[in-house]
This record gives sequence, C-alpha cells and structure tokens, in this order.
Amino acid sequence: MGRMTASPGRRVLLAAPRGYCAGVDRAVIAVEKALEQYGAPVYVRHEIVHNKYVVQTLEKKGAVFVERTEEVPPGNIVMFSAHGVAPVVHEEAARGKLATIDATCPLVTKVHKEAVRFANDDYDILLIGHEGHEEVIGTSGEAPDHIQLVDGPEDVAKVEVRDPSKVVWLSQTTLSVDETMETVDALQEKFPQLISPPSDDICYATQNRQLAVKQMGAEAELVIVVGSRNSSNSKRLVEVAKLAGSREAYLVDFASEIDEAWLEGVTTVGVTSGASVPEVLVEEVLEWLAQRGYGDVELVKAAEESITFSLPKELRRDLREEAAALIAERTGTAQE
Repeated sequence: MGRMTASPGRRVLLAAPRGYCAGVDRAVIAVEKALEQYGAPVYVRHEIVHNKYVVQTLEKKGAVFVERTEEVPPGNIVMFSAHGVAPVVHEEAARGKLATIDATCPLVTKVHKEAVRFANDDYDILLIGHEGHEEVIGTSGEAPDHIQLVDGPEDVAKVEVRDPSKVVWLSQTTLSVDETMETVDALQEKFPQLISPPSDDICYATQNRQLAVKQMGAEAELVIVVGSRNSSNSKRLVEVAKLAGSREAYLVDFASEIDEAWLEGVTTVGVTSGASVPEVLVEEVLEWLAQRGYGDVELVKAAEESITFSLPKELRRDLREEAAALIAERTGTAQE
C-alpha cells in the first residue's frame, strides 16, 4: 500500500473530471468489439485515439494501424478513428473494397454537419484549429472550397473572405476555451457580421477538464498531465495549468517519465489526464507520487459527467460477409 505515505503539508490535487470522454470510450470499445465479433485483423486508419498506451494495447489484441486507406488489403474491415475523416476517405474505402466502421465522435460529426450546412448556404467558414490535426483535416475535407483554417489569434490578419456578411466560425472540439474565444474576438473585430455556430463546437469534455485544471492550477506549484504528445486536448491542459498560476506543468505518457527534480520545493501537485487516457495510467502516477511523500489526495471537482454514446451501428452487421461480397463483385459491376 505505497499510497499511504504522506508527508505533512504535501498533497495531491486530483482533477475531476479527467480521462476518458464519451467519444473515446466509444471508439476504444468499438475496436475491441470489432475484434471480438470479426476476429483479427481489424485495420484502423490513424490512431483510434491519440494515446500511445491505448494504441499499443489494441495492437496486441490484433488491431492494425495504418496511415493511409490504401494500405488496407481489399476485402478487409477498416475503422475510422474518433477524430473523423473527410468524405474522400469514405470514397477511398469504397474503391479499395473495404467494409468500414466509423468511430468518429458524434460531437465531431456535429461540426462536420455544420460545415456542410454552411457551405451549402455559400458561407465562408473560418475553422479555428491546429494545422495538420486529424480532426481539422476531416472537417476541412467536408467543404474544402469554403473552409479556411485560423490557427490562433495571430492568423486573423491574413484571413480574407468573399462576402463579410456571410461568414461563420467553427472550431476543432479539443482547443483551449479561452484561446478560442480570443481568436473569435479578433475575428469579430475584423468581420462584425461574423456568426457563431448554433452550439459551441468545443466539446463538453474539453471544457470540463480545462475547468478542473484552472481550479487546480491556482493552488498547485506543479501540474502533471497524463497524456500523449499528439493529443491536442492534453497539450491544452498543460497550457491552461500554466495560465492558471501553476509554476510548472508537464505532459507525461507514463509515471516513469516524471523527473524527481520537478518536485523540488513543491508542496502541492495537481494531477489530471487527457480525454484519451485510461485511468490505470493516472493510478500509476498517484502511486509514484505517494512513494515520494505525496500520499494525501484531494479531489478537485469541476463538473459531473454522465454522457455516453451508443456504439457505431456497423457493429450490428456481419462486416466480414460484406467485405467478402465487395471482393466477389465482378469488376465492372461495382462501377458507379
């Protein structure tokens, strides 16, 4: 019971909510279910969620991660990650004779639908997000002629639109809430008639995790965020912690990456985890801290979360049979 060791004055503030959001939970279970139902291999385009440990665990169970749809041999099953894909990726899968499972988070799908709707109404769409992030690539792909990326307030100066009275902003779901509003303010100054999305694009989980870290950062000299380097929402938690007053904040995949030097002169350590992080990794961090005298754990509760999403509907069909049928179609009959 290493966690019992507590040195006077030393404590850990543990953020709630933290870790898995509903979209990640759904995507990870979808891969596991697909492997159970259809057997290995199940191909996954891009990392199902941005977490090293999750990807390694699923690989051991028989998931095969690929960067491009073309890497999947015909007649197989391919799953699209929680971040979503552009319509052209669905076309690639059809051409490659693949059965597909779409594990896109429903909150990302909502942004895709907004993009399509505003593009159909011929709006210029300003998508606030990080260049190269999978979610941004997927959303942009819904209406490439109408969407331009705005990567932070400093990008606003170079934005040009056709008609300033027909401009709308949308955003990636995993951004920093405060920074996004800063960008929106700058855009509104430039385009006074800019309209906002019907509902906030930044998802509930991103907002709640940042809220908890804000409360924590004000009291903790050090904040440890468990998450992977390519996870946008995890990286934002580090930034939010620093802005909230924490002297230092670090992103680690595993407890073994924590440097003891970080604890120098620290009485209060804040701990949280990104939306794609399994709780077992947080437990290891708490264990590591307890062994060094930080055994006193206090919960910092910013919100209650009870949202769940039902699994992708494709898991209710026999996809192996569908994939075999795609291969069996004589060439020529499958032409559109």
